[in-house]
Amino acid sequence: MTLHPSPHHDARPEGVEPELIVLHAISLPPGEFAVDRVRELFLGTLDCTCDSRLADLAGLRVSSHLLIDRKGAVLQFVPLMQRAWHAGVSCWRGRSACNDFSIGIELIGDESTPFTAAQYLACAALCHAIMGAFPAIAPDAITGHQDIAPGRKWDPGSAWRWARFRRLLSQEGDSLPPVHGLRY
Repeated sequence: MTLHPSPHHDARPEGVEPELIVLHAISLPPGEFAVDRVRELFLGTLDCTCDSRLADLAGLRVSSHLLIDRKGAVLQFVPLMQRAWHAGVSCWRGRSACNDFSIGIELIGDESTPFTAAQYLACAALCHAIMGAFPAIAPDAITGHQDIAPGRKWDPGSAWRWARFRRLLSQEGDSLPPVHGLRY
């Protein structure tokens, strides 16, 4: 796991720990699955003039705790105890401002392309490790961005197979790839 410290984060409210994991999908520009532009977006260094499809991202200040590329490699942008800016206007089980109490995991992908086996394994392993560190997060507290911002967000979308992910998540931790270097 490699750390790329994003400036787009801040402290969680006092006494608030993660209770939710939000899965996202992203491709920049749309339909392209390279990591570079997503990393640049989260670092605040994306040149939005290099491609007209990026113009609406100019000045956007967003981040995620973690990013999983198509090969299952993980990049971390924000320590888990800090608040990443990934959920925006959101509500989960009647509680708004999900960034305050959630961990965001982005997956390189889109709504129409199947995610890779490596991404499912890496995501399940990350979620398993996170749930071990934060007991308030149960498997039913892992949701998609579309579920906390319905009508505003689509991700991870119809290409994400929740049943497949949940089967992997239910396996014993020893059967999942090890997670090394996670910054809390």
